[in-house]
Amino acid sequence: MSPSFYVNLGPIKLGQIASLISAEIDGLDPNIEFKEFLGIDEVRRIDHTIYFIYENYKKKINLPESANLIISKHEKQKYSKFENLILVDNVHEAVAKLSSLFYRDINDDDLKEDGQKQFSDNCIISSTAVIKKGVVIGKNSIIKDGVVIGNNCILGENTLIEENVVISNAIIGDNVRLGRNTSIGQPGFGFAVNNFSNHKIFHLGRVILQSNVNIGSNCCIDRGSFGDTVVGENTYFDNLCHIAHNVVIGNNCIFAAMAGIAGSSIIGDNVMAGGQVGISGHLNIGNNVQIAAKSAVLKNIDDNCSVMGNPAIDKYKYIRKYKKIYG
Repeated sequence: MSPSFYVNLGPIKLGQIASLISAEIDGLDPNIEFKEFLGIDEVRRIDHTIYFIYENYKKKINLPESANLIISKHEKQKYSKFENLILVDNVHEAVAKLSSLFYRDINDDDLKEDGQKQFSDNCIISSTAVIKKGVVIGKNSIIKDGVVIGNNCILGENTLIEENVVISNAIIGDNVRLGRNTSIGQPGFGFAVNNFSNHKIFHLGRVILQSNVNIGSNCCIDRGSFGDTVVGENTYFDNLCHIAHNVVIGNNCIFAAMAGIAGSSIIGDNVMAGGQVGISGHLNIGNNVQIAAKSAVLKNIDDNCSVMGNPAIDKYKYIRKYKKIYG
């Protein structure tokens, strides 16, 4: 069973929900109660669940017409086949407000009965490390000074967690190394912009580091918002890298120092990126891609491509243009 990192505060009446987000209700009883609030990409069940759809969503929606949807008032006609609609002016702001209404972080009090720590054989754990309730650590692992591991995190065998690493909301495979001062599983940079006060989105997702991952020092890997942030097997990150929420990275990738990947991008297998590469959000980067140092990736990249520049384009096209201008 997967560990839980949050507490569900439902069920919550639709009337309370509509009041909080100033929504119009179409086809639903205000007294109905909802237990879950999720994004359209995280479909689990239909009854007692509200799904939100951001403006200009382009993927196909495979939901029955009875699904309960929060949508923009401007897109009502687009979703006219659905029977149960909750209409708002700003879906992003509604998501931010409702995420904190439905969910909160798990704490020690929630784990009074089932929060036993489990340390396997031959672990070396510093006396200055803080290991919270429900943590599982596999055999032959080393946890160094100043490390903090949050409630219910799971670490596989032969893990090496170096000084001052902070881990929360994470499942970590075997033979993983985390360098000094790295943070894993903090909330991502997700919020709704408001002229008077910004509304933070509660991130209920996880970070999953698969086996043989190596993360350098001073790196940050944000947990997912409604899904997971995933780093595939045998992927290496140099120092000072940042992986934003909901990013999925394949196997056998290498990212040099100060690389950054914005939220919800999907990276294939065998991708190599030089120092200070920046990859924009919601992109798809194919397999066997090479990205030169300091490149700014602003659009999708197909398999087996090599790119460079700002904006990043085919490497050989970039070199030809460079030579034409600079000789």
